Amino acid sequence: MTDSQGVWCKDDDRPVTDEAKIERLVRAFYTRIRADAVLGPIFDGVIGDNWEPHLLKMIDFWSSVMLTTGRYKGQPMRAHLKLKQVTPKHFDRWLMLFRETAEQVCAPEAAERFIEKAGRIAESLQLGMFFKPVLHDPERKEPRLVG
Repeated sequence: MTDSQGVWCKDDDRPVTDEAKIERLVRAFYTRIRADAVLGPIFDGVIGDNWEPHLLKMIDFWSSVMLTTGRYKGQPMRAHLKLKQVTPKHFDRWLMLFRETAEQVCAPEAAERFIEKAGRIAESLQLGMFFKPVLHDPERKEPRLVG
């Protein structure tokens, strides 16, 4: 539920996060991403020197996710489908860095909520990017070998 300031609350109305905490998390996380030997080059290849607009977009994204502000208007699946060099292992690394950052900069309860949401988002993006329904179709017969 949200209150008049858009603070995502628990059932007993104690705030879990707010805009300032979201910004702090996003900025700390992407500082780690940029320094990471695996993910840094991927992000730099896409974002280049335009980090501030990306950070503002991610702050809006997390505000929409955590506070239901509706500020984010992008299409994350479309953006990620363009990233042909990304593999599921990159998502594992992303989630590990996100978890570490959330646990470092957030109160435990807020960190848990952010990590839970991040896991669901990563799972959804991976399904859209990598799931091949034909490989999991129980009606599909074994491929025939020619020769």
